Amino acid sequence: MVRKYFGTDGVRGRANKVITPELALKVGQAAGLAFNRGDHRHRVVIGKDTRLSGYMIEAALQAGFTSVGVDVLLLGPIPTPAVAMLTRSMRADLGVMISASHNPFEDNGIKLFGPDGYKLSDEVERDIEALIDGNLSTRLADSMSLGRAKRVESVHARYIEFAKRTLPRNMSLEGLRIVVDCANGAGYKVAPEALWELGAEVITIGVEPDGFNINRDVGSTAPDALVRKVRELRADIGIALDGDADRVLIVDERGQAVDGDQLMGVIATSWRDDGLLLGSGVVATVMSNLGLERYLAGLGLSLARTAVGDRYVLEHMREHGFNLGGEQSGHIILSDYSTTGDGLIAALQLLAVVQRSGKPVSEVCHCFEPLPQILKNVRYKSGQPLQSKSVTLAVDDARKKLGNGGRLVIRPSGTEPVIRVMAEGDDRDLVESVVDEVVDAVTKAAA
Repeated sequence: MVRKYFGTDGVRGRANKVITPELALKVGQAAGLAFNRGDHRHRVVIGKDTRLSGYMIEAALQAGFTSVGVDVLLLGPIPTPAVAMLTRSMRADLGVMISASHNPFEDNGIKLFGPDGYKLSDEVERDIEALIDGNLSTRLADSMSLGRAKRVESVHARYIEFAKRTLPRNMSLEGLRIVVDCANGAGYKVAPEALWELGAEVITIGVEPDGFNINRDVGSTAPDALVRKVRELRADIGIALDGDADRVLIVDERGQAVDGDQLMGVIATSWRDDGLLLGSGVVATVMSNLGLERYLAGLGLSLARTAVGDRYVLEHMREHGFNLGGEQSGHIILSDYSTTGDGLIAALQLLAVVQRSGKPVSEVCHCFEPLPQILKNVRYKSGQPLQSKSVTLAVDDARKKLGNGGRLVIRPSGTEPVIRVMAEGDDRDLVESVVDEVVDAVTKAAA
């Protein structure tokens, strides 16, 4: 069943066009009613990133929740994983993060977490959608039962302490020069502070949000600024977060980017050696490089693949007993500590390996040689290009050419009208030609 409002990561779209005050109000009302379970006083925590539209959406959500009798605790700008953690810590019935993650400032979104700190299941999201499209006016609280709202102080300190406790008590980052890029987003206060408290020399970029500059030429999706700063200062490592700090990208001391696949390889090796890895492997998505799969196999570990989206990775982890999973994009889920991707905690785990090994980041983070992987996007306006017979034939032909030594993944984006075409294999020329042929077929079908 196709969902009307929810995508792969909550409700997302252009602020004040798709994500309007009216929609946010209804989401607050519907989610509040869906989690009205029991006779206790219900509460929701609401965090946000630094987008200008966050003020508007926060106010509309607050009105929606209080109108159905739910108390609101406003956290202000704070990372998505902090919202998940505080939902549990503050015994809330629901957690909300207002963010469009790595998207430009014009977009925004609403992510929902249950009382256990996990993102909602498809079934619960469908229930909320049904409520949104229903007659909510008949379900409003009476005048005596309206919710209250207040802003919560010290949430940054609580999350910083939580993140630090994921490391051994005697672990220090003293001696490391770290450049941290916070994407002018939700982590702009907590990430530098946590690293400094752990003893590192910290240089910051992307820590001056103005409502418009989130993810603009900074952050994990635009690492050039971080690369330049690492090289300029001869730093030991660069850490880039995205707009809501649930993903991370690493830059080594040579200025080379390290993606989520390599990070998962590093952490899997370390945890296996320490007897901490559960599930005998790692959970990743169909987009993770085949090189990671071969590397893990050489360690006697498996790589389970899921659909794209950290929620699907986490569902598989919970169902099958894994404690490490993630995405190539840098969503790393360490379920011993967090219920969602956490860029800061993933970076801390890597830094712990670096400190113990005494080796440079470039050596620690080069677990395997990635196979040539080409990803191209085709934007379309309407219709279902993937249902075209010509596209089906092109995909079948491409897979035959790649054979057993390569992979082809073609899928629609869950957040924008784009078809993503990815292929990988040992022969780069073959991979490029295969992707171009499929992209050409999709482009013609989408015209």
